[in-house]
Amino acid sequence: MSRINTVTDLTASDEQTALFKAIQQKIGMVPNFLRVLANSPAALRAFLGLHGIASEGSLDLLTRERIALAIAQQNACDYCLSAHSAIGNHAGLNPAEIDANRKGTSQDTKAAVAVKLARSLLEHKGEITTAELLEARNAGYSDADIVEIITHVGMNLLTNILGKASRVEIDFPKVTANS
Repeated sequence: MSRINTVTDLTASDEQTALFKAIQQKIGMVPNFLRVLANSPAALRAFLGLHGIASEGSLDLLTRERIALAIAQQNACDYCLSAHSAIGNHAGLNPAEIDANRKGTSQDTKAAVAVKLARSLLEHKGEITTAELLEARNAGYSDADIVEIITHVGMNLLTNILGKASRVEIDFPKVTANS
């Protein structure tokens, strides 16, 4: 059971209901972590806005999901591991790739650099080396791409913290950091 209220359709305010309807229309469900975030409609709007903008960037969906998996594993967030394993699989990541992402790499050479950089950003709280930036550039990532990697690390850290602090009920096929 979640330690922070999970806003239901029955308990939602008009504003929360409108946000839930928009989420439902876009992705077909309202994940429990968004229902927890909805305790503050302002926080939910901010997250949805940043998520929407970040999704319009140059990083493709598979790379974004690889980063999410690596960060969720590094933070041992079972909710986010479960969600991004399902989303990643639906987007086209196979089980071996998901496993590689969780281990901080990828079967795709270029994506492996993005995943490695993402994990380093988290581990070192942004204090990455010039060599790591050069590795990303040499793999073909522009400064815009690098900023997007940083943005996705931040967004995933936010969701990991929310998932762990609230102990939100997992509403995806369950995956644990230990599995």
